[in-house]
Amino acid sequence: MKPVTVTRRQFLEGAAALGAAAMLASAFPMSALAETYSPMELLKPGSLKDISLGDPKAPVTVIEYASLTCSHCAHFETESLPYLKKEYIDTGKVYYIMREFPLDNLAFAASMLTRCSPEDKYYDVTKLFFETQHQWAFTQDPLGNLKTMAKQIGFNDKTFEECLSNQEILDGVSASRERANKEFGVNSTPTFFINGEKHPGALTVEQLDEIIKPLL
Repeated sequence: MKPVTVTRRQFLEGAAALGAAAMLASAFPMSALAETYSPMELLKPGSLKDISLGDPKAPVTVIEYASLTCSHCAHFETESLPYLKKEYIDTGKVYYIMREFPLDNLAFAASMLTRCSPEDKYYDVTKLFFETQHQWAFTQDPLGNLKTMAKQIGFNDKTFEECLSNQEILDGVSASRERANKEFGVNSTPTFFINGEKHPGALTVEQLDEIIKPLL
């Protein structure tokens, strides 16, 4: 599969016309057998700088591929990530990275906005977009409502348009998605790699404990 270059016009036109049903359908993870990949390969930097939480020397590394229009990803963000952070990330047991895997053009736009935000606000912005997902992603005017949300975190009309006009960031997000699919077999969100082992689907608190505790 050759890398796909997405232009600003293509993704904006698609984002403006995108329906909620299409986004929901694409978000359901496909069943897959357990697979393991080299943690060193997974940690190699891609086109975009990894923005992480926790100690890079932690015994467990969790890499999540997520789409900001994925309802399962939003569920993990609100139900499981706070526990993961409190019990494992903040205690030095887990090193966590979220990477972009946009399922649709609207998710591309939202991902670009997270990358245009200050680096130390990256996870605050992703949290806002996940928590308010139904207020912008699944509406009649998703791009317009995304702009409304972006204005809550400091964007204005000019900076919003400038961000979505940044072909370098768009190419970086696209390359991140393409690499995940081609090299690590990611085809749905969320998909987690925990010390190299692949776990598709929104992991519950109980599943996180079951997977992580034996690795400590």
